[in-house]
Amino acid sequence: MSEAVSKRNVEVVRRYLRVFETKQVAEFEELVAEDVLVHGAGLHGQGRHYPEGSVLTPGLSNCRVQVDDLFAAGDRVTVAFTLTYTHDRSGRDLTMTGVKSYRLRDGRIVEFWGETDLYGLLRQAGLVPERIPPL
Repeated sequence: MSEAVSKRNVEVVRRYLRVFETKQVAEFEELVAEDVLVHGAGLHGQGRHYPEGSVLTPGLSNCRVQVDDLFAAGDRVTVAFTLTYTHDRSGRDLTMTGVKSYRLRDGRIVEFWGETDLYGLLRQAGLVPERIPPL
């Protein structure tokens, strides 16, 4: 694959991540395949509604995305990121880190794998214990 394709893929993924800030999920029609394959957190699903649901998480607003690391090669783009949200009930900022690997075809995300630190986010919100109790 050419360097131009890798650069285009990076721009698609950056635009995808910006939607978490803008909440303009209609932009996914251009960036994400309707039948995108999604893998992570024990889920193996298919459909654009999965990333749309992630953007429209109730109780969290004012998302800011920080790209901590990004690597692109061929049809793949891998990103380490930090999301900072405002917790609507408390007004406090909560952060969640993650790593996602995207596969693109013809300028659209067709599959991605990833994990995010949801436990850390829930811990900051006071919804789970600070430490996991022993079994």
